[in-house]
Amino acid sequence: MVQEALTNTLRHARASEAEVLVSIDDAEVRVQVRDNGTGGGSLPRGGHGLIGMRERAGLLGGTLTAGPREGGGFEVAAILPVRDRP
Repeated sequence: MVQEALTNTLRHARASEAEVLVSIDDAEVRVQVRDNGTGGGSLPRGGHGLIGMRERAGLLGGTLTAGPREGGGFEVAAILPVRDRP
């Protein structure tokens, strides 16, 4: 998901900066990819990157949101549950 989100930043956002934030606790992993791009202010069209990321998150029991950030840029954020390890 991080790789796909950063690829989208390069292809669509015309961003000069991007950041990846990852946090984990006993219940979930949170992943955020943010950029400062100016790419049109709406979801990119023509590809399946965001759809695929949402599907992968759903298969893991999580969620993914993506959209313009207040003040500019774009953010992809995933919340994935932590599963018990055998």
